[in-house]
Amino acid sequence: MMNKKTPFDRVVTDHGNTVLRVCLAVLSSLSDAEDAWSETFIAALRAYPELDENANLEAWLVTIAHRKALDVLRSRSRRAVPVGDVPEPIRAPLATIEPGQEIWEDVASLPPKQRQVIAYRFIAGLSYGEIANIIGGTPEAARRASSDGIAALRAQLTSSCLGQQS
Repeated sequence: MMNKKTPFDRVVTDHGNTVLRVCLAVLSSLSDAEDAWSETFIAALRAYPELDENANLEAWLVTIAHRKALDVLRSRSRRAVPVGDVPEPIRAPLATIEPGQEIWEDVASLPPKQRQVIAYRFIAGLSYGEIANIIGGTPEAARRASSDGIAALRAQLTSSCLGQQS
């Protein structure tokens, strides 16, 4: 029987941008997100031959990206940082996802679980069931985190719009 799987380079081309956006949403640092992106596709390349050809590629890749991004977070927390070299917190890298849309700066300021659920739902287009499988918990908890995150974003947007009108 002929293998009907998409060539892996095409998988990277088709889903690379989504994976990078998810990594950025989790990590809020472009360099860390790029590291997680690379690790995601290295792991995916190794596992790809065994993947069922009917599998949801994007959900599979987002799951790997989530885990690799968490690995980067863990490794970052273990790094020794000299006191004199502590960088200022970076809030802007997510703005590079869609130039000119400050909403990504506000997404970066959300608590990690809300930020991840927002990214997986609205960037990767995953269902709440798929999100629950990735981050752990129930679809209802993922839906609630999304709702709380959207409410926080709405409040931030309203506040900044009112501030601009003054």
